[in-house]
Amino acid sequence: MLHLEIVTPEQKTYSDDVDSVVIPGVEGELGVLPQHVPLMTQLLPGELRVIKGGEELRLAVGEGFVEITAEKVAVLTDMAVKESDIDESAAEAAIRRAEEAMKDNKLGDEEYATVKASLQKSLALVRVKRRRS
Repeated sequence: MLHLEIVTPEQKTYSDDVDSVVIPGVEGELGVLPQHVPLMTQLLPGELRVIKGGEELRLAVGEGFVEITAEKVAVLTDMAVKESDIDESAAEAAIRRAEEAMKDNKLGDEEYATVKASLQKSLALVRVKRRRS
């Protein structure tokens, strides 16, 4: 078994023993099984999949870091939302707001980066929610 912990600044979102995890990383999707080689990598906004007992749980995650050992996966992220908790219409509205703000070339570099990060998280939410639709 592999122990998975997902932690956001607000709370521990998930903590359980699982069969495997698929993580959206900088090099693409990363599948993790028990006895994985130790690794630390950057987490990108996207879909994190948890497989346990033949069931699959999908979460939309934001940016962060992942530490993998042979027995444990620790995910530190700024967002982790279970598919069932995603408000698709709110995420779509956030996408529209971010796209409008980015079209307006009045944003400074830091503001642009903040809006872009918000856009990526909202897109991840919508992708995860629509996967099953």
